Amino acid sequence: QVQVAESGGSLVQRGGTLTLSCTVSGLDLDNYAMGWFRQGPGKEREGVSCISRSGGRSNYADSAKGRFTISRDNAKSTVNLRLNNLEPEDTAMYYCAADHFFANDCSLSGMLYEYWGQGTQVTVSS
Repeated sequence: QVQVAESGGSLVQRGGTLTLSCTVSGLDLDNYAMGWFRQGPGKEREGVSCISRSGGRSNYADSAKGRFTISRDNAKSTVNLRLNNLEPEDTAMYYCAADHFFANDCSLSGMLYEYWGQGTQVTVSS
């Protein structure tokens, strides 16, 4: 049984920092690209960042470039997303997902991802 579990969401002030963690069980993470997505109030889900199977390639949404950093540890079956300099616009439910399609790249399109977690809430106050 595959389980994807996010943690680390919290209420923070503008300019604050958070690290979100995603732990996966039931999958060999060596065979999956991983992505972080978010959905804010009244907004559509958007891809925030993704990382290839080996961690050699990562992609970021324009809103995340320079502020967020994705990393992974396949031995521990974890994927982290470091959020720096948070803004109220970053308030959203953040989701982690696994994708078997890409080998040496990753996509910010949620359509390709097969396994999803339940999300962790990030709220940024002004």
